[in-house]
Amino acid sequence: MKIGIVCYPTFGGSGVVATELGKALADHGHQVHFITYSQPARLDFFSENLFYHEVTVSNYPLFDYPPYELALASRLVDVVRYEQLDILHVHYAIPHASAAYMAKQILASEGLNIPVVTTLHGTDITLVGKDMTYKPVVTFSINQSDGVTAVSANLKSDTCKYFEIQNEIRVIPNFIDLSRFSHRAKDHFKKAIAPNGEKIVVHTSNFRKVKRVQDVVRVFAAINERVPSKLLLAGDGPERTHIEQLCRELNLKDDVRFLGKLDAVEEILSVSDLFLLPSETESFGLAALEAMACKVPVVSSNAGGIPELNVEGVTGFLNDVGDIEGMAKNAIYILEDEARLKEFKERALNRAKEFDISIIMPVYESYYHEVIARSRAKLSV
Repeated sequence: MKIGIVCYPTFGGSGVVATELGKALADHGHQVHFITYSQPARLDFFSENLFYHEVTVSNYPLFDYPPYELALASRLVDVVRYEQLDILHVHYAIPHASAAYMAKQILASEGLNIPVVTTLHGTDITLVGKDMTYKPVVTFSINQSDGVTAVSANLKSDTCKYFEIQNEIRVIPNFIDLSRFSHRAKDHFKKAIAPNGEKIVVHTSNFRKVKRVQDVVRVFAAINERVPSKLLLAGDGPERTHIEQLCRELNLKDDVRFLGKLDAVEEILSVSDLFLLPSETESFGLAALEAMACKVPVVSSNAGGIPELNVEGVTGFLNDVGDIEGMAKNAIYILEDEARLKEFKERALNRAKEFDISIIMPVYESYYHEVIARSRAKLSV
């Protein structure tokens, strides 16, 4: 099968998932073509089945904003036409689904049929998509897709709640490549971070308000009063200045490390004891899954799709958004007893194994075949 994948090529969840899926499909013998404005961050090795097509946007004085959607649609037409793709899989509704629809119509005028699968990842629905500026286009693009998937049942529910959806939405959860996260903890690294045997608490995100990173700091402050600990903050974003200021106000500067954006986040997770995810909303919680794959239990909010991943009292605990006291209490419960911590670590890993790419990739593969067959059946009618 020849598959075209459109995604944002960044470290964000949708880009990471799309890239890892493409790599797995290529390893399984499919020819995979990535079509985006720069090479995806995780597409960092050569494979005979992987191809990259850059979308270039011309700047003209006439345009206040470069017309990326038009450039993408034109590039999709070009790649489908000359690489003879069997299916397009676009990740994130805006603007990828609408660009794919435009490309599909152009190709149809030439007698070419290209089925389109759209995967909804979260903020394309819960944040951007609800903006009335985009809502009609998002609704139309989803309904015109030949197949639609969502990364959690909660996201599917939100999509049907906020949009007039006529298409069936198939829930296919996010995943991780367990082999990537099976690193053993580096003792010398852990010793450097926690020289006196302190517990290591970690949080990774893009430091936006919705991630509530200041809650992470406040929960950690309460943990540190009972269990000597260190906090690692991986990522960066608009809230960093406020977070740094809060650390100073709480006199935590010696116990908190800002690590910046990391590609090899598994090296940090492999030495950690607890992951904090107090987000206001999460469509799935990929960062939590990556932590669990490194045997790190999770204390999180009960928002969005997180409860579909983090099992209460088994892999960690769930609390209401903003419940700093409750999160701290549950975190201390996990960390203060070594035997208990070990049990939570083992259960977190066992849960993560249920989302290994070797299990989820064949589900996508089967769905592609289903969508292609259904699309061809419509043409023959």
